[in-house]
Amino acid sequence: MSYIVTARKWRPLVYDDVVGQEHITTTLRNAAATNRLSHAYIFSGPRGVGKTTTARILAKAINCLHPKDHNPDNACELCLEITENRSVNVFEIDGASNRGVDEIRNLRESVRYAPAKGTYKVYIIDEVHMLTKEAFNALLKTLEEPPPHTIFIFATTEIHKVPLTILSRCQRFDFRRITVEQIVTRLRLIAAAEKITIDDDALLVIAKRADGSMRDAQSVFDQIVSFSGESIDARQIMQMLNVVDEELYFRVTDLIKAKDVGGGLMLVDELVRGGADIRDFLNGLMEHFRNLLVVRTIGSTKLVETSEAYRKLYEENAKLFTENDVLRFIKITGDAENAIRWNGQPRLRLETGLMQMIRMDKSVQIDQLLQQLEEIKKKLSGNGIGPVSSLKPAEPEAEAPIRGSVKATQPTLRPDQIVPLMMPAGISAGSYTNPAPPFSTPSQSTTITPAFQSEPTISLSNDEAAGKWPIFVEEARKTKIALGTMLSGMQLIDVHQDRLRIGCPDDFHLDLLKRNRQFLNEIAHRVYGAKVLLETTLTNERPHPDQPPQAVIPERPAMTSASPKEEIRNHPVMKALIKEFGAVEV
Repeated sequence: MSYIVTARKWRPLVYDDVVGQEHITTTLRNAAATNRLSHAYIFSGPRGVGKTTTARILAKAINCLHPKDHNPDNACELCLEITENRSVNVFEIDGASNRGVDEIRNLRESVRYAPAKGTYKVYIIDEVHMLTKEAFNALLKTLEEPPPHTIFIFATTEIHKVPLTILSRCQRFDFRRITVEQIVTRLRLIAAAEKITIDDDALLVIAKRADGSMRDAQSVFDQIVSFSGESIDARQIMQMLNVVDEELYFRVTDLIKAKDVGGGLMLVDELVRGGADIRDFLNGLMEHFRNLLVVRTIGSTKLVETSEAYRKLYEENAKLFTENDVLRFIKITGDAENAIRWNGQPRLRLETGLMQMIRMDKSVQIDQLLQQLEEIKKKLSGNGIGPVSSLKPAEPEAEAPIRGSVKATQPTLRPDQIVPLMMPAGISAGSYTNPAPPFSTPSQSTTITPAFQSEPTISLSNDEAAGKWPIFVEEARKTKIALGTMLSGMQLIDVHQDRLRIGCPDDFHLDLLKRNRQFLNEIAHRVYGAKVLLETTLTNERPHPDQPPQAVIPERPAMTSASPKEEIRNHPVMKALIKEFGAVEV
C-alpha cells in the first residue's frame, strides 16, 4: 500500500472524531435523530478545522444502510463509496473552478433526478464564496426550493463574501479554531498509534505553529517525522522549522531588567546569524509580553500556552515589571513589526526597538507622584524651608481677618520678654485705648503693631522704603512667580515708621495679599531687617505690565495755614470724587 499522509489517514470518520466542534456535531446528530434535516447548510471557519470532513460525515450518516447512534458505520457499501470519493449520490464541487453560470446551470439540471442509491443526493461546494454574482443568482431559486431528496452543504473560509440572499436560505454553522491543548491531545494519540516517540514540548511547538488548524498540525507532524525519525524532541523541531527558542524571549526581559544595551545588540546579531525570521521573532516577543501581562494581571498562568517549566519562569518575571511597563513593551514591539512590514530594514528596526525597551525608564503612577510631592511638602514645611503658605494651610487665628489689610503674625513671648505697659499719668488701665493710626479713614480698618515685640522694630524713611521695594518684589518672585508678578502691579504708596501701605488696583489683589500675608511678612522681615507691618488699600491706578515695580510715596504736605475750605478741597476723598465722578462745588 502506498504512503498516505497523516491528515488523510487520520481523517475523522464519525462525529466523535471531529476535534473541537462539539456544538456542531451534536446539532447535526440531533437533527438526524428527530428528522429535522435542513435542505441547505453553510459551514464557515478558518482552514483545517473540519468543515469538509463534517460535510462528508453528514452525507454518510444520512445515507448509511446501518447507522449507529446516527453515526455512519463506515462499513456498508454506501459509506465506503463516499469515503473513497466514488459515490454517485455525493458530489464534491470546487467553487473556485466551477464558479460560472454554466456550471450552476448543469447543477440545476442534475438536481431534478432522484438518487440512484441511498436516500439523499448531497452537493458539497467547497470555497463557495468564489462563485460569481451571476452564479449565486442562478442558484437562488433551486436553493430555496430544492427537491426533497437533495441537500446542499456549502463550505467557506470567507463568510463575508457570501451574499445575504444565500445565507438567509441556509443553516449557518461557524467552526471554531482548535485550541493548543486539543491539538496536542490529538497528536499524542496519533503518535502513540504510529509508535513514534515525541515529548510534550515538541508537541506544544507543533500545536502553536499550527495556529488553530488540525490539518496544519498533522502536516508539520509528518515533516518532523521525516526529519527526525521515530524519536522526536523539541530541539529538532526548532532546528527544522527555524523556530525561535522560547528561552531567547526570557533573555530579552533579563536584558531589559539589567539595562544591558550591548547585550541586546549581540542578541540581534545572534538571531541574524542563526537565520531566524525577525518578523517571527517580533511576533513571538509580543506573545511573550502578552503572557507576562496576563500573569501580572490575574496572578495565574492558566491562560498561558506553554510548558510547565516556562510557566514558572513567567510567574517569576511577571513580578519584575508593572502592567504599564509591559504595555509599553507591547507597543514598541508592535511598532517595530509594522515598520518592518512597510519600510523594510528588519535588523535596524529590531535593534532600535530593543534599545528603546532597554533604556526605557520605569513607569510611575500619577497618584504615586502626587503622594511623593505631598510628602516632600510636609517635610519642607516641618523644617521651615520654602513658602509655608504653599505647603500647608495656615492655622486659624483668634481674630477674624480684616478685609483690606495684611496683618503680621502675633509673636509668642517668653515671660522674661514681657514689659509692663506704662499708663499715662491720670489715666486708668481700663479706660486707656490706643490712638488711631495715621492714614486711617472711616471706610478702612488697619492693624496696629503691638507695643512690645520679640524683635526690635525700626522706623523706615521714605527713601529707604522706596529703594528696597523692588528688592522686596523680586524676593517674592523668586519663590512664587505668580505672586511676585501680581505684586509688581501694585505700588508702595505710604510709609510710616514700621508700616508699609501697599496700593492694590482691585479686590482680587487684596485677596491675594491676604492669602499670602505670612509669606510676605517673612520676606519683608528679611528685606527691611525687622518686623514690618503691611497694610493694603484700594487705588485706581493700574501700572503697565512691562513697567518695573515702583514705590510711589507722596511727600507729606507741609504744615500750612490753609483755610478749612481748602483743606476739604485737597482731601484725597474729595479729589477722587472730582476725578472719577466729576463732582463740582455748590
